[in-house]
Amino acid sequence: LNTSMPASVLYPMVNGGIGVLVAIISCTAFREKLTLQAEYRLPKIEDKLVSKIDGTVKYLFRLYDGEFVESVFMRYEHGNTICVSTQVGCAMGCGFCASTIDGKIRNLTPGEIADQVIFAQKDVGERISNIVLMGIGEPLDNYENVLEFLKKAQNENGLGISYRNISLSTCGVVSGIDRLAKENMPITLSISLHAANDERRSEIMPVNNKWNI
Repeated sequence: LNTSMPASVLYPMVNGGIGVLVAIISCTAFREKLTLQAEYRLPKIEDKLVSKIDGTVKYLFRLYDGEFVESVFMRYEHGNTICVSTQVGCAMGCGFCASTIDGKIRNLTPGEIADQVIFAQKDVGERISNIVLMGIGEPLDNYENVLEFLKKAQNENGLGISYRNISLSTCGVVSGIDRLAKENMPITLSISLHAANDERRSEIMPVNNKWNI
């Protein structure tokens, strides 16, 4: 696609959803090319639960292929936070987690991770300033897509969320942690232990048999 519009203009439009982009662009020829060549992979809010106590919102998103992921929007004094999923299902096999029952079905694309932020933000009508990658899936088992998402989330023309306002939670995939450390991204890294010793942790978290405490 050829256009003279700068990325600084197009990028925010895309963050509003491809439908918004198509509706805004005035060039008929370009708009027609876009609708023919772009993939419409927008999620749909299949269901949501809203807490009567603090307004926390739990979303069930239906993806373009009929798979589902969950996200949670939370309000705090320091700003609004969303917990996003990075995979459909999970391969880690943690005994306490329902996400891994059917194993990993597929990785989410960078756009599918970002869409959870965009659609929740649009639904609640409030800016989201913090992201935690702590939903369905192991982020470091989807390394390349998660890395690309982090870059887009931080981009001032994208979501515009500082790396320091992003937390990534892992069950302890050390190879991924080592790779992430070399990226020089000042995000917060959280490691889910769930046990105080290797014996107990290995019983409930298979990853501990490869990378122990």
